[in-house]
Amino acid sequence: MAKKIRLDVVTPEKVAFSKEVNMVIARTTAGDVGILPGHAPLVGTLGIWPLRIMEEEGETQLSLMGGFIEVQPDKITILGGTVELVEEIDVARAEAAKERAQRRLKGDVVAADTVTDELRAEIALKRAIVRLKVYEFYQQRRR
Repeated sequence: MAKKIRLDVVTPEKVAFSKEVNMVIARTTAGDVGILPGHAPLVGTLGIWPLRIMEEEGETQLSLMGGFIEVQPDKITILGGTVELVEEIDVARAEAAKERAQRRLKGDVVAADTVTDELRAEIALKRAIVRLKVYEFYQQRRR
């Protein structure tokens, strides 16, 4: 049996995921990092991207909207502001948010503070894309 590492993914509201896993792939603000049991200690800031979790049964993905990661040789702790399992993703809402953000970025929607609105639209677009990526990952696995 392969060696495992404990993964705890928590938000202010809940424990989103807590399990022994084989590997975790996370997108930090410095780039992607793959974490196996025995990994060197690490602390980092996470980007808006799917969190990939490798288990015996296959891959699991979570929608992760940034946060922090702490890695110890036997444990990974992720503190996320928003973390969603695929069954928690509202696809229609994510698609609407994506379209709204794209309209703002094209200039179809004008705001009083254009710079702030553009930054908010970029973040909203990233969040919507991540939700849709995680949802699509599970749809492809079903086929």
